[in-house]
Amino acid sequence: MIVRTRFAPSPTGSLHLGHVLAARVAHDLARRSPGGRFLLRHEDIDAPRVRDACYQEIETDLAWLGLHWDQTPLRQTTRTSAYDAALARLKNNGLLYPCFCTRREIQAEWAGMAAAPQGPEGPAYPGTCRKLTPALRQEKLNSGLPHAWRFDSQMAAALAGPLSFRDLRFGIIPVNPNRLGDVVLARKDIGTAYHLAVVVDDAFQQVTHVTRGEDLLPATHVHSLLQALLGLPQPVYLHHPLVLDEFGKRLAKRCNPLSLATLRQSGKTPADVFALIAQTLQNCLSVLPMERD
Repeated sequence: MIVRTRFAPSPTGSLHLGHVLAARVAHDLARRSPGGRFLLRHEDIDAPRVRDACYQEIETDLAWLGLHWDQTPLRQTTRTSAYDAALARLKNNGLLYPCFCTRREIQAEWAGMAAAPQGPEGPAYPGTCRKLTPALRQEKLNSGLPHAWRFDSQMAAALAGPLSFRDLRFGIIPVNPNRLGDVVLARKDIGTAYHLAVVVDDAFQQVTHVTRGEDLLPATHVHSLLQALLGLPQPVYLHHPLVLDEFGKRLAKRCNPLSLATLRQSGKTPADVFALIAQTLQNCLSVLPMERD
């Protein structure tokens, strides 16, 4: 097996130190393996937030760091037909349902519940539109009411059966189908969503090892379900620690003092940048296999 990793930023802002860590870990895992490939993917499905200049800025920053990718960078906006096909397959198997709820309606539903279902970052979708009768659902669809498509996690769990995934840091993890609840797989405005696109594209690019921040560990429960139900290969994962700011919070693209562009402009060298994340980087690299996994 040839190890294939990927770095998949969204071209919606400048890279920061957290991105540097993610790219370096993926790069080093590929380069430690004979014939390994390090791929770049621009996750640009959220078109309203994409900034055209960011595509080149990301590639320039990676090249400056010495993190050179193999093959032409992939843009998700060229892959919409693949996402449509995956959605159709899930719909045909009864694994999706249309959701007509607005954010305000979901918040009102939570407020009226004695105990709202909880996800890793707060209340999860309460399943309002899953409970619609077939007749009412069809009536809403026929009326042209805007809707997203949600993943029926209960139906998916029943169809897929017990699953697990392997993480180089945490070991074998049993899949909890309800970890994120009924997530959106196709947004009202763009026709797809992160959870679906990332799974379809990892398979398309033949990614064998997915390295990403530990904040995305809960999402891997959904991704494992989708891989099983779509007949896609399951990669090995490494959910690495996050780079935190001075207040102990994970970095965001609005963190200008820690953006790569700001650090470069201040005279920092690539070595200086890597030194800023040296301890976290060493912890990540220590769990990487030295040869093919």
